[in-house]
Amino acid sequence: MRQGELTLADVTATAAIGAALAQVLRAGDVVTLTGGLGAGKTSLARGVLAALGLVEEAPSPTFAIVQPYDPPEVRLPVLHIDLYRLDDPAEVEELGLDEARLDAALLIEWPERAGSGRWPDALALDMAMAPNGARRLTWRAPDAWDGRWPR
Repeated sequence: MRQGELTLADVTATAAIGAALAQVLRAGDVVTLTGGLGAGKTSLARGVLAALGLVEEAPSPTFAIVQPYDPPEVRLPVLHIDLYRLDDPAEVEELGLDEARLDAALLIEWPERAGSGRWPDALALDMAMAPNGARRLTWRAPDAWDGRWPR
């Protein structure tokens, strides 16, 4: 398990990290995005999706909970998931994410709503606002991400 930290000066830098992540993302990968409201989780996910070929800006999946993206819209099937509105970790089972993961990468905002330890092999990204308006990105990369993250 490797860990690290980056400072992201602005939304452009956040999107650039998302684009770098898109270059190494594969079907079966899970990326968890934690952080408070407005910390930049959706901006990072939008950077991933844009780098995968999405032309329009990806909406936040807060109300849809799961927003799927499939080829030819993107080069890799991705589910952008926002668990913020879940009240019980058991509700995650109803979403079918384990089955979906067989063919797609999962970008999961608010993963803590699914209960601790649900995706132990996930690239865990945590975003926080810095006093100067920048974002602090801390990450934890399990062995499955060796050679892929950090880039």
